Amino acid sequence: MTKAQRHYCMSQIHSSGTKPEVRLRKMLWHAGFRYRVNVSRLPGRPDIVLPKYRTTVFVNGCFWHGHQGCRMYVVPKTNVEYWEKKVAANRERDQQAWRRLEALGWYVITVWECELGAGKIEQTAEKVIAEIKANREKYLRGLEERKKAVLEWKG
Repeated sequence: MTKAQRHYCMSQIHSSGTKPEVRLRKMLWHAGFRYRVNVSRLPGRPDIVLPKYRTTVFVNGCFWHGHQGCRMYVVPKTNVEYWEKKVAANRERDQQAWRRLEALGWYVITVWECELGAGKIEQTAEKVIAEIKANREKYLRGLEERKKAVLEWKG
């Protein structure tokens, strides 16, 4: 590829509204979940936010986020040092966002692009839905415990 061709290809890659993300959103919507998309006031600007379940979902591209052991993550043969640094910085940024979200009381789910392929999407959606529901239960239990603690403190 020439520099101009590579520039054009890279300019066509977007960070939100990707095919894997849209596939998962449709599965969640049809399962009855209502969510917000790319909420900028939360750390890391999660792809999907389910406030009722206190859960955020990140749909990560295997190449851009360095999915270890995945056939879709291969370091390019040219400019290797640049790409390794870029992917490492993406991973570090992801981890910081997840830690900040968890510190704010949010549960974080990460779904990889390769898990949303043709043969795997139903299984992945079921796993994500189960995790979202479990997060809701944990969140409600935590609320109850906090209420009891406040009542004991006051009483």
